[in-house]
Amino acid sequence: MTMRQANLSLLLAGWLLSMSAFADNADTIGEVSTAFKLFGPNHKIRVEAFDDPRIDGVVCYLARPKTGGVKGGLGLAEDPSHASLSCHQIGPITVPEQLKAGEEVFDVSTSLVFKEQKVVRFYDTKRNALIYLTYSTKLVDGSYKSAVSAVPIMPWGR
Repeated sequence: MTMRQANLSLLLAGWLLSMSAFADNADTIGEVSTAFKLFGPNHKIRVEAFDDPRIDGVVCYLARPKTGGVKGGLGLAEDPSHASLSCHQIGPITVPEQLKAGEEVFDVSTSLVFKEQKVVRFYDTKRNALIYLTYSTKLVDGSYKSAVSAVPIMPWGR
C-alpha cells in the first residue's frame, strides 16, 4: 500500500466515524463563525437540538465549538472540550417506572477517535425534576469540563 493510499484510507475511516456520530437524531438549529480561517471552514459554535429518546416532552439544546481550518474541514481536527446545555419541557412528561441513573441520551464525536461530547440523564425524585449533564470524554487539567440543566416536571395543558 502506498503512502497516498494509506492517507486516503485514514481519511475515509475518519469521515465514516464522524458521520456515524451524527446519526443520533440531533437537529442543527444554527451556527455562528467565531474565527476566520483562510483555508477551510471558519471556527464555529454550533447549536443542536435533540429530544430525549425515552421521555417525550423534553428537548435539549447543546451549543458546542466546531474547529475549522483545513483539519476541521477534513474531519481530522479535535474540537474543544467545552459545551453548554439547556433542556426544557415542551409537552406532557411521563417518567418511566425504571429509569437508569446516568443513562446516556445523546453523544457526538468531537475528534477522529476517542473523544465525545455526551449527555446523560438523572431523575431527582425528591424535586420531581430531570437533570441533564453534558461532558467531554477527554480529561482536561485533572477534571472533565461539564454543564448541567434541570427540567422541573410541571402539569401540561391546563
